Amino acid sequence: MSAETVSGSPVAAAAPAPAAKPPRLVSLDALRGFDMFWIIGGDAFAGAFRNLNGGPVARWLGYELGHSDWAGFTFYDLIFPLFVFMIGVSITLSLGRLIERQGRAGAVNRIVRRTVLLFALGIVYYGGFSRGVDQIRLLGVLQRLALCYFFASLVFVFLKPRLWFPVFAGLLVGYWALMTFVPVPGYGAGDFAERHNLANWIDKLYLPLHQHDGDYDPEGLLSTIPAVATCLLGLMAGRFIQDVRRAPIQRATWLVGAGVAAILLGTLWGLQFPVIKKIWTSSFVLVAGGWSLVLLGVFYLLIDVWNRKTWALPFVWIGTNALTIYLLSHFIDFGHLSAALAGGPIAAAFDSLVGGLGGVVLAFLGVGLCTLICRFLYQRSVFLRL
Repeated sequence: MSAETVSGSPVAAAAPAPAAKPPRLVSLDALRGFDMFWIIGGDAFAGAFRNLNGGPVARWLGYELGHSDWAGFTFYDLIFPLFVFMIGVSITLSLGRLIERQGRAGAVNRIVRRTVLLFALGIVYYGGFSRGVDQIRLLGVLQRLALCYFFASLVFVFLKPRLWFPVFAGLLVGYWALMTFVPVPGYGAGDFAERHNLANWIDKLYLPLHQHDGDYDPEGLLSTIPAVATCLLGLMAGRFIQDVRRAPIQRATWLVGAGVAAILLGTLWGLQFPVIKKIWTSSFVLVAGGWSLVLLGVFYLLIDVWNRKTWALPFVWIGTNALTIYLLSHFIDFGHLSAALAGGPIAAAFDSLVGGLGGVVLAFLGVGLCTLICRFLYQRSVFLRL
C-alpha cells in the first residue's frame, strides 16, 4: 500500500551511476484515493441519500452506495475488489526495483514482513483481544489484503510474466469447479445460496474464533482463492501499463477495452455462477476486475497521459495516505465530529429546503474533514508505510 512509480527504461549494466528516478504514476495514487473516498464515506452517503427526499435519483444513489444483499452488483460492491486490484498494480511498480537492488531474498523478506504487519494490524483493527480470545476475527478486510499481497507478490517474484494469466485463469476455474461440483451436506452440489454453498460451509467447519456473519465470514477461507486472482489481474495490468513498446494512449485504450470484455464475460458467467461479493465468485472477479481496468485506464489517460491533474488532487492526497485515513476513520468518529460542527439547527435548515438534505451535507462534511487531514499530511510529506 505504499506509493508507486512507473518503471522507466532499463539501466545499462555498465552504467556507473543509478538511473534517474522514474516519474510517479499519479493516476494510481488518485484512483486509490477515489476508492478510499468511498470506503470512508460510503455508508454515510448511502444512509443520507436513502433519507433524501430527492426522488428516484436519490433512491438509486442510496441503492448503489450499499452492498448487494447476496447476488448482484452495485457500485459499492466494487470498492473492496478495486483496492485488491490496485495492490496488484502496486506490486509491479515497487517489487521490480527492490529485486534489482536486493535480489529475490531481499524482496521475499520485505513481502513476509509487510504481510505479517498488515495481517496483525487487521486483527487489532477488529478489536484484537478486547472482547476475549474467542471474539478475535482472524480474517477481515486488512487480513485479506495481506494474503492477496503475499501470494501475488510471490507470483511476481518467482514466476515469469507469461505464466501469470494461466495462474489467474486456473484460480478462477478451480474455484468455480469446487463451488459447482463439491457437494455440501444437506444441500448438494452447485447451490450458491447463502449458507448453502461450499465456501460458507468450510468457514463454518474450519474457520475458528469470531466470524463476521455468524457462522461464516465474507472474507473467509475458500473465497481467498479468487481474491488472489483479483490481485493477479492488477499485477497483469500494472505490467501492461509499463510496457514502453506501446504508446501511452494505446495502453489506456487497451485497459478500457479489456475491462469491457471482462465485464461482459463475467456477466455471462454469472448466468451459471452468480455474481456474489460475499463469496467472491469467479464471475464477480471478472465483473469487478473489468470495472477496475476501465477506471485505471480512464484515470491513467486523464492524469498521466493528458496531464489533467488538478481535479484529482483531493484523491491524490487521500491515496498517498490510504492506510492512515482508513485507520483514522475507524478510531475517530468523523460522523459525530461533522454533527458537532454542522448538526442541529444548521442541518435542520438544510432539511427545511429538501427533506434529508442535512444528512447529505453532514456526510460530505465528514469526508471533507478526512480529506483535509490527508492534505495536511501530504503537504508535509508525512506518509504511513508498512
